[in-house]
Amino acid sequence: MKLLIASTSKHKHEEFRRIFVGSSVSLCIPNDLGPPIVVEESGTTFAQNAALKAVGYAQHYGCWTISDDSGLEIDALEGAPGIYSSRFAGPGATDEDRNKMVLTMLDDVCQTLRSARYRCAIAVADKTGMIMYAHESTVEGQISMKTMGHQGFGYDPIFLVDDGHKTMAELSDTEKDEISHRGKAGRAARAYLEGIGVGLSLKNPPSPLSAV
Repeated sequence: MKLLIASTSKHKHEEFRRIFVGSSVSLCIPNDLGPPIVVEESGTTFAQNAALKAVGYAQHYGCWTISDDSGLEIDALEGAPGIYSSRFAGPGATDEDRNKMVLTMLDDVCQTLRSARYRCAIAVADKTGMIMYAHESTVEGQISMKTMGHQGFGYDPIFLVDDGHKTMAELSDTEKDEISHRGKAGRAARAYLEGIGVGLSLKNPPSPLSAV
C-alpha cells in the first residue's frame, strides 16, 4: 500500500520514514507524484489544519494520504506559538530566529514556570479525500534558558525533556522517536493503517470520520 506524506518538509519525511520502517505501508512524498501543492492552513486547531492538508493532498494526487500539524505550546505565553509555530517570528524566519524569539520573550521567566508541550495532530485521508483516521499526541517538557544540541529541527534545541536533563536536540533519532509527539501519533496511525489493510479489497471498510 502506498501512502503519501502530505508535506514538503524533509525533516518530517525523515521522521515518518523512521516511524514506518519495516511496515507494509510504503511511503511516498509529493515530489514522487508531481509538483507539490500548497494547502492553506486556515484552521484554528492543529487537528483542523491536519485534516485540511490530508484532504487537499489526497484529492489532488488521488491516493491515501497522511498529514500532521504540529507545534509548541508554552504555558507562560498562553499557549503560543501554537498553530503559528512554523510562522512565528514572521515570514522568512529560520528555526534559529524562532528559538531566539521564544527565549527573548521568556527572558524574565524562571525555569519552574517555563512548562511547555509539543502537540501533533495526525489525519489520514483515503484517495477521495475522506478523513478515515485522526489522532493527537503530546510530549510535556520545559523551555530551556539557552539553545542546546544540534539534532532535530524546529524548537528542539530549546525544548527540555528527560526530566529537564536534555533538550530534544540532544537526543538520538531513536530516543526522540520513542517519546516525541510525532512519534507517538505516527505509531498510532501506523497501527490503524496496518490493521485495516489499506490497499487491499476491504469487505468491511472502516467508517470515515468527519473532517475536524
